[in-house]
Amino acid sequence: MATAAQGPLSLLWGWLWSERFWLPQNVSWADLEGPADGYGYPRGRHILSVFPLAAGIFFVRLLFERFIAKPCALHIGIEDSGPYQAQPNAILEKVFVSITKYPDKKRLEGLSKQLDWNVRKIQCWFRHRRNQDKPPTLTKFCESMWRFTFYLCIFCYGIRFLWSSPWFWDMRQCWHNYPFQPLSSGLYYYYIMELAFYWSLMFSQFTDIKRKDFLIMFVHHLVTIGLISFSYINNMVRAGTLIMCLHDVSDFLLEAAKLANYAKYQRLCDTLFVIFSAVFMVTRLGIYPFWILNTTLFESWEIIGPYASWWLLNGLLLTLQVLHVIWSYLIARIALKALIRGKVSKDDRSDVESSSEEEDVTTCTKSPCDSSSSNGANRVNGHMGGSYWAEE
Repeated sequence: MATAAQGPLSLLWGWLWSERFWLPQNVSWADLEGPADGYGYPRGRHILSVFPLAAGIFFVRLLFERFIAKPCALHIGIEDSGPYQAQPNAILEKVFVSITKYPDKKRLEGLSKQLDWNVRKIQCWFRHRRNQDKPPTLTKFCESMWRFTFYLCIFCYGIRFLWSSPWFWDMRQCWHNYPFQPLSSGLYYYYIMELAFYWSLMFSQFTDIKRKDFLIMFVHHLVTIGLISFSYINNMVRAGTLIMCLHDVSDFLLEAAKLANYAKYQRLCDTLFVIFSAVFMVTRLGIYPFWILNTTLFESWEIIGPYASWWLLNGLLLTLQVLHVIWSYLIARIALKALIRGKVSKDDRSDVESSSEEEDVTTCTKSPCDSSSSNGANRVNGHMGGSYWAEE
C-alpha cells in the first residue's frame, strides 16, 4: 500500500522537477549540485526561505508605518482622522445603502420635498457620505511611504550590485556558460529579498486600500513572483537582476509623487509625476522591449537555444510587457488630463471624487455643508488631483 501511495506522488514530483522542462539539453540537476563560488548554484529549495522572510517583511512594515511613517505624516500636518462625517439621517442613509449612492435629479427633487432640504444640501450629504467609506489620507500616506522606502533601498542596492557586474554592460554575458553560472552572496540576497517583498505584497493586497487597478496589480504580482521564482530555479538570475532593477527605478518615483500629493505639496507632486512618467515610458516601453526582451528572446536563442522553461519565462516576460502598455496608456491619459486642467483652471479641485462628472458639476464650494477635513482626504489641491490620485 505504501509503495502504491508513493507511486503517484513520485510521478507528480518527477513531473514538477523534470530536467527536460527546467534545463537545457544535456544538463541535469546533478550537474548543478557540484561546487561553485559563493552560494553554489541556485536550487529550488532556496525558494522556501522567502515565506518566513515575507512574514518578517510584513512585520517590519507594520512597525515602520506605526513608528516612522505615521509620525512623519503627523509632522507635516496630515491629521489622524477620517473625512468629514455626514449628518445622520435615516431616510438618506436608507437610500444610500439600499438604492443608490449617486441619486439622479428626479430622486434628489423627491428627497428635497420629503426632507424639506434644498437639493444642494442633499447633494453635499451624499458626497460626504461617499467619502466616509474612503480610507483616510494618513493610511494612504503610510502605505506609500513604506513602498517608497523599500523600492528606493532595493534599487540602490541593485544598481550598486549591477554596476560591478559584467552583464550590466554586456547583456550577452547573461547567457555565456549558462547554466553553469555561480550564485554570489550579493546576487542571492538581492533575489530572495525581492521575491519575499512581492509575496508580502501579494498577501497584504487583500488588506490594503482597494484601488481600481486591483485586478491588474494582482496579475502583476503573480507574473512577478512567477518570473522571479522560475528564473531563479533555472539560473536565469543575471537577466532577472536587470529586469528587477529596471522596474524599481520608476516604482519609487511613483510612490514619492503620491507622498507629495497626500502632503499637499502640489508643485512637487506634479514635478515628480512628470519625472515618473518619463522614466516609466523610457524603461517600460524603450529599454525593456528593445534591450531586455531582445536578450531573453534572441540573444539567448542564439547562445543557448530554446527549451521548455525558456518558452514559459519569455511568455511571462511578454505578458509583463502587455501590462506595461496598459499602464502606459493610463499614465498618458492622466498626464493629458493634468495638462488640460492646468491650462483651464488653477483653482483647487473639489474632493476625492472629482473624477466623476457629477462631482465636477455639484461641488459645494459655497454651501454651508461643504466642510472639508484638513488632512486632505476630501480636498486635493491642484490640477492633477482629480482623477488619479484620489484612487491611489
